[in-house]
Amino acid sequence: MIDKKQGFTLLSAIALSVSLSACSVFDWLIYKPDVPQGNYMDQQQVEKLRIDMNKEQVQYVLGHPVLKDSFADNTWYYVYHYKSGRDASIIHKELIVHFNGDVLAKVTGDYTLSPDFSTPLDQSVLPETSTADTSPLNPELRPEAKPLVKENTAEPQIKKSIEHKK
Repeated sequence: MIDKKQGFTLLSAIALSVSLSACSVFDWLIYKPDVPQGNYMDQQQVEKLRIDMNKEQVQYVLGHPVLKDSFADNTWYYVYHYKSGRDASIIHKELIVHFNGDVLAKVTGDYTLSPDFSTPLDQSVLPETSTADTSPLNPELRPEAKPLVKENTAEPQIKKSIEHKK
């Protein structure tokens, strides 16, 4: 048989082990925020890059870099790091932009470049648009020209109440 002292010790050990494991059991109840850091970039932004773009144009398309090489201003680093609060998954993407002087020379990293990357911006062609109908697109006119909302005529009532108080 278990005496009172052994029962208390056993109960204390069980309570201690349950309390220590409770943090991991109820971990899914605790809110943990997502943590995005760095430059978030879409694939569409990277596809806008063209060789021979100047630094201002690249900065306009991608935004400010996270890091500019302090020894050579010709390398810019765009880094994105995302840690999910729910399942602790991590997404890490990098884009390294290399300049030759003041013009874009090479791009490396986790993003795929556009097939038109090697075509300089001044030599690229805009997509063609159909010119069959050149008339402007106007919205349809309503058959009745009544206002959609009836205006509130509160001013005459205010004037009457002011004259009545005099």
